[in-house]
Parts: sequence; structure tokens; C-alpha cells
Amino acid sequence: MLHMMFKLGQCAEKKWRRLRGFDYLAKVVTGVKFKDGIEVREGDQDAA
Repeated sequence: MLHMMFKLGQCAEKKWRRLRGFDYLAKVVTGVKFKDGIEVREGDQDAA
């Protein structure tokens, strides 16, 4: 049974999409703000 599950996982993994942006996950968890996929810093905000 374990071997069958392993082989099913191998077949399915060929069609999985690779996750991009996984390195930003730690920043999101710590509370860093992002706008349109770009990190927003306190000094980067445009004055209106």
C-alpha cells in the first residue's frame, strides 16, 4: 500500500506547479507589508 501511494505521488508531482515567491513567506509571516508584490517600506510611500 505504501509503495502504491509513493508511485501515485510521483506521477502527480510531474503535473504540479512550482511555487514561486516562497522566500517571501517568512516576511509575510513577520508582518512586512506588500503592495502589488513589492515590499513597502516606511520611507517608500509617495506623498500626495
